[in-house]
Amino acid sequence: MKEITDDFMRQMMATTKPYTVIILRKGPEYEKEDARKTIWEHGRRNFALREKGSLVVVCPVNDGSDVTGIGIFNETVERTKEIMDGDPGVTQNIFTYEIHTTRSFPGDKLP
Repeated sequence: MKEITDDFMRQMMATTKPYTVIILRKGPEYEKEDARKTIWEHGRRNFALREKGSLVVVCPVNDGSDVTGIGIFNETVERTKEIMDGDPGVTQNIFTYEIHTTRSFPGDKLP
């Protein structure tokens, strides 16, 4: 493993940029029979947000917990909240979400 110096870390940390993370959770209407149709449209909206460059990482979670997904937005917290508050799954109480500010390196990607 390459040695990482303090100077290298400082240089790299100066290149970070703010992002917004959401943690999507099952809401009170998640188990309703007609929720699947809304969840499908939520997914369609995610694809559109990805195309626009607003939602840069989408990670559905299917591990049996109440977490259903994690997303990283290339938007401010305020704009991300507007986007999420307009999500059909959120408006229909199928999902709830937490919102967090973070920083990361532009250009990072999943392998």
